[in-house]
Amino acid sequence: MKKRKIAKAFAAIALAAAMLLSGCASNTQSATSDTSQGSESTSSATSEDVPTAPEGNKLTSLEVVRLMGNGINLGNTLEAYNHQGYLNGMNPGDMETGWGQPYTSPNMMVSMKNAGFDTIRIPVAWTNGMNFESGDYTIDERLMARVEEVVNYALDADMYVIINDHWDGGWWGMFGSADEAVREKAMEMYKSMWTQIGERFKDYSYKLIFESANEELGDRLNDKEITGSKGVLTQNECYDTTNKINSEFVKLIRAQGGNNADRFLLIAGYNTDITMTCDDRYKMPEDTAEDKLLLSVHYYTPWDYCGTDAVSTWGSPYDYEEQNGLFEKLSKFSEQGYGVVIGEYAVMLSNGGIKESAQVFYDNLLDNCDLYDFCPVLWDCSSFYKRRADKFSDEGIAKMFDERRYANEASLTTEEVKANAKAKLEATLAASNDNAITDGELLPDDNKAIAWIMFQSGDWNIAYSVGDNYDPTNKTMGIKATNVEITGEGTYTVSLDFTECGTAKGTAFSALAISNGETMFPDYTVTIDKILINNAPYELAGKEYTSSDDGKCTRVNLYNQWVSSVPEDGRTPDGDLTGCTAQIMPLDSKDAVNTLSITFTYSAP
Repeated sequence: MKKRKIAKAFAAIALAAAMLLSGCASNTQSATSDTSQGSESTSSATSEDVPTAPEGNKLTSLEVVRLMGNGINLGNTLEAYNHQGYLNGMNPGDMETGWGQPYTSPNMMVSMKNAGFDTIRIPVAWTNGMNFESGDYTIDERLMARVEEVVNYALDADMYVIINDHWDGGWWGMFGSADEAVREKAMEMYKSMWTQIGERFKDYSYKLIFESANEELGDRLNDKEITGSKGVLTQNECYDTTNKINSEFVKLIRAQGGNNADRFLLIAGYNTDITMTCDDRYKMPEDTAEDKLLLSVHYYTPWDYCGTDAVSTWGSPYDYEEQNGLFEKLSKFSEQGYGVVIGEYAVMLSNGGIKESAQVFYDNLLDNCDLYDFCPVLWDCSSFYKRRADKFSDEGIAKMFDERRYANEASLTTEEVKANAKAKLEATLAASNDNAITDGELLPDDNKAIAWIMFQSGDWNIAYSVGDNYDPTNKTMGIKATNVEITGEGTYTVSLDFTECGTAKGTAFSALAISNGETMFPDYTVTIDKILINNAPYELAGKEYTSSDDGKCTRVNLYNQWVSSVPEDGRTPDGDLTGCTAQIMPLDSKDAVNTLSITFTYSAP
């Protein structure tokens, strides 16, 4: 996650409980001895002291994800970013407490292992110990030694371990710079970083896995944190650059020899987003080692439930169908022989608590992972496992994890685990209901075009069906929505009433949307006739345009701060895009919204 202190700012793209992956067949069990060698060194040991696996890596990536079982992140710790502190003389090894977490201890790893977590992902900010501005890409030995020390804690606890380069201050935006020299420096720095990391750990056992990146391979290659200006890459170029970075990562590590010649490598998906990674523009890299590549994606869907306080419950038929459908789509990679790791997932509250329905969400996610042979890795920053107190905050979720540890399923064949998971998924979906639907809200229907207002308040506490998939259950409880079926050309009105859930303070995002609009009414346009806020007319701050993000849902952005220009498919009734903007309804925190109503005309081309 990017700079996630407890909850993420937004998934412009865009975690608590993990499961034990499917049980292994006998051939998988017999291979564990080749990868079970953790570091036997003390915390101060170097990689030369670590025993190797002389017979080579006999497991495939599909087999290893089963052995990796349940996973958990050491979140907000070694990736806590304070590069300026390093430049000012701070010891980079001391930065792991900067985002509110305690120093990591061997006991923490043992506790997590005993709780049913067979894998730990350790995000790292390597530029915390690198004076890269001067062209010196050497990682400070104090940071390298501390990372190695924590890796050894986990290996000594008999866990699989994943290390990466995380958000790391957003230096990834150098890849999208308008200056070719800056882009070249980005690749030079990336390769230098992994040369040092790979050499340091190349003789470590195969239970150590290198991950090429975090969420930054994709649209964030245009980030401006380091360069000072937004990057210039088109999305096609972002895909090409992502593929190139991943390819260079694999070639570099393989060339180092030792256990790196056939170590498992975890390849970051595009934005680590399932749909964008399943796009044909994303390519897994070629590899000289056979069946040793894993794919990494993250899962925070729907974001308003997983990442904000706005939506408190999950579990409608649409919720289940959405999650099940995305995991089924992702299975195309496992069908191609790649092990899949859900590197982050969670349900988060800003106060660090456990949200209602979280266990239901997790349980279904873990069943999907069983069905498709995925390894789930919970994002946790002492919300579930309280590191200082060495205890778990929710007994029900703790019991679920304990029951799903690898050892508890190891006696089952892969086929048995899959069959059990499929049966459970089907039964859970059948038992779900739409009791969150209220008067004025229509059920999602693939054969209907339904208009509604996507809305996310400026303080992230109130939300209604944000996202291209119409879901009237994905909302803050108490909202009253009046949605409407679109039957063709005409004038329609949709509205939201927040009075029973509290006043909405401005807007972080809002759009007028029509489900199935692009497929049922292609090239139709929307003209906004009137917006009423608190029953008073609102004057638009620009001209609206009609477009689509997914080729299925028609939308008119009312306020979308992440869209700075009209997209290629932008259209208006008169064909004139002059003055069009995605910010026609900018509302700040001083703008209290109790009711919102939009009347619009839908026109054929």
